[in-house]
Amino acid sequence: MQALILAGGAGTRLRPYTTVLPKPLMPVGDYPILEIILRQLKVAGAREVILAVGYMSHLFEAFFQDGSRYGLRIVYSFEEQPLGTAGPLALALERLEEDVLVMNGDLLTSLNYRHMFEFHKTKRAAATIGLHQRDAKIDFGVIERDTDGRLIKYVEKPVYHFEVSMGVNVLHRNTIAPYLTRGKHLDLPDLVLGLVKDDHPVYCYQEPCCWLDIGRVDDYQVATDIFAARKGEFLPGER
Repeated sequence: MQALILAGGAGTRLRPYTTVLPKPLMPVGDYPILEIILRQLKVAGAREVILAVGYMSHLFEAFFQDGSRYGLRIVYSFEEQPLGTAGPLALALERLEEDVLVMNGDLLTSLNYRHMFEFHKTKRAAATIGLHQRDAKIDFGVIERDTDGRLIKYVEKPVYHFEVSMGVNVLHRNTIAPYLTRGKHLDLPDLVLGLVKDDHPVYCYQEPCCWLDIGRVDDYQVATDIFAARKGEFLPGER
């Protein structure tokens, strides 16, 4: 299994922390979040990881080097300008295997990457998107009214449930290649919607797991607390 990790963003939502470190190098417990991901990928059977880097790229190279201490081969793909969440694929296209796991480098999750990858292969999918249920609580009474102002519905502090993208995907190289242009900005939603429009099979994958995006200060603190309490869930064999 091969993975491409998106680690080129400036992490503006986590400032001021990310003025010193890129977001994937922010510590969660004893490890940078990206090191947790690399260790998980090794357990899942990954052999090679491509790090798509841009902002403070020299820090990634200095910290992870060639990946040998993790039992992985790490190579680097450099963005001279931000290319979005799918644009970096064009820079690494010639190196990609037939199917590749593509994910954000700032996630804390217990997702089984191997199971998702095998699901994608079984479905012969052009793309597979990892999903997680996210609950959004509204701390107000929500009102519905008709055009004349007459009350239809009044719900006090409702909770809405959404299935959101985890930032973990599996893509089929030959299918996505025509949608990529080297040096052109492209986001993953635009890529997969283009695939769907052209009748390529795009599937969704979900399993019971923990998932947090550490892109915001509040979520980063929650992720730190959860990792400290449930370390073995994310890195089996460690306490």
